[in-house]
Amino acid sequence: MHNFVMQPRRLTMSNEILFDRHKAWMDRSIELAVQAGEQGEIPVGAMIVSADDRILGVGENRKERDLDPTAHAEIVAIRAATKAIEDWHLTGCRLYVTLEPCPMCAGAIVQARIKTLIYGADDPKTGAIRTVLNLPDSPASFHKLIVIAGIRELECQELIQSWFQQRRLKNSAQKS
Repeated sequence: MHNFVMQPRRLTMSNEILFDRHKAWMDRSIELAVQAGEQGEIPVGAMIVSADDRILGVGENRKERDLDPTAHAEIVAIRAATKAIEDWHLTGCRLYVTLEPCPMCAGAIVQARIKTLIYGADDPKTGAIRTVLNLPDSPASFHKLIVIAGIRELECQELIQSWFQQRRLKNSAQKS
């Protein structure tokens, strides 16, 4: 079973520092998501950070631009990180992503042996960490993943909801 941590109930000094660090890294992932949204992509951003707090890889959704159904933010970040360290094992690394990963991305996270997944908003349609599926805890998973959910949750939800709202408005205006 993996650990789910929403928001710490009682913050100690070390937990508060760690929580603030998670918020700062998530803010950078949100910046990547905004960039993706400005390019017409679903606004999801991700980054992989080493145990010693070095950014190893960043990613934003690129499916439309790359014409690649696998170009999700998490996959793009994983590919960049594995190239940076010249190893597909991302043991000890943290992945920050603005939206709960889908089944494909959850599988890649497990395969890459990422230590900790930190995400912002649940995905009620395709979330494969806890919302729709729980791939990390399934019998098919051989890797223990620590999961922290809800970091900058409201900001991440607002970003994706407003993007889809704008898209619907744009599409309805084009039909008129």
